[in-house]
Amino acid sequence: MGKTVLVTGGAGFIGTNLVARLLATEGIDQVRVLDDRSAGDHGTLADLTGEPTHPVGNLTDPVGNLTDPVGNLTDSRGSILDPSALAEATDGVDAIVHLAARASVPESVANPVDSHAVNVTGTVRVLEAARQAGNAQVIVASSAALYGADPTLPTPETTPPDPRSPYAATKLATEASTMAWSATYDLPVLPLRFFNVYGPYQPPGHVYAAAIPAFAAAVVEGTPVTVFGDGSQTRDFVYVDDVAWLITRAITHGLTSPVPVNVAAGTRTSLLEIIDRLGQAAGTTVATEFGPPRAGDVQRSQADISRLQALVPSWSPTPLADGLAATLDWMRVHLRGR
Repeated sequence: MGKTVLVTGGAGFIGTNLVARLLATEGIDQVRVLDDRSAGDHGTLADLTGEPTHPVGNLTDPVGNLTDPVGNLTDSRGSILDPSALAEATDGVDAIVHLAARASVPESVANPVDSHAVNVTGTVRVLEAARQAGNAQVIVASSAALYGADPTLPTPETTPPDPRSPYAATKLATEASTMAWSATYDLPVLPLRFFNVYGPYQPPGHVYAAAIPAFAAAVVEGTPVTVFGDGSQTRDFVYVDDVAWLITRAITHGLTSPVPVNVAAGTRTSLLEIIDRLGQAAGTTVATEFGPPRAGDVQRSQADISRLQALVPSWSPTPLADGLAATLDWMRVHLRGR
């Protein structure tokens, strides 16, 4: 009998891509989603309908609770802070992928208490629910933001954390709780420290939009790209389907780690280079405007991925040029359909 997997935050950017891959994976029979849509429904699971790269069938349900025709997907609109919703979603699960979070640095600066409640208290509730479900495997999303402003590059997981935003502080607490539950209750966990994930279903049109979707939307629409800061900031960009593949493999192979694992391509690319590459992929010249740096942003980022490669020797990140081209293709369809 195959596994039952719950994805918290499964209607979001990474969640949508992950759910598609899980549903297409042999050995995974049931996928559940628990998402309160507090960040909007930009990753709408219904959008998977007809997408050639995500052949998961017609998931559309006009009432808002989605169940696919073959019975493999159940989507519940609810919060991880709601004990009854969480208990129902985790009943009988074999694995939980915990993606639900307030995932923006600027948003955490504006609303630190809300970020703490969801990211810290919410994680503890998920870990406890996993324990009550018979010690289900828990894969937890953390963030490279906790490394701070000027770490050694490439940055290993042993680097002392230096959180420079409320968001980064919540992710440090997320990891600490995850490791504590592993040590105390023998809970099988895998804390994944995501660097800059990008790709299809990442929303461009809100105040806290990440760089690549905002840039890609501007390129598609022929409007100037707005860069916060001087554009020399570097990031380690990792394609979202690589992340979905990694998480799926962790579930099917029972991969765990008592310590955090960087998830990245192990490369360093500036924002100005991203703009140039998007322009090349679109065959156009991109106009650029500059604004003030965003509070809490770090200047440099690149992962040491030795621990990830030891855990998953077959890790092979998608080349940036290919990922950006796929992101532009999705953005053209997305903007045309708005």
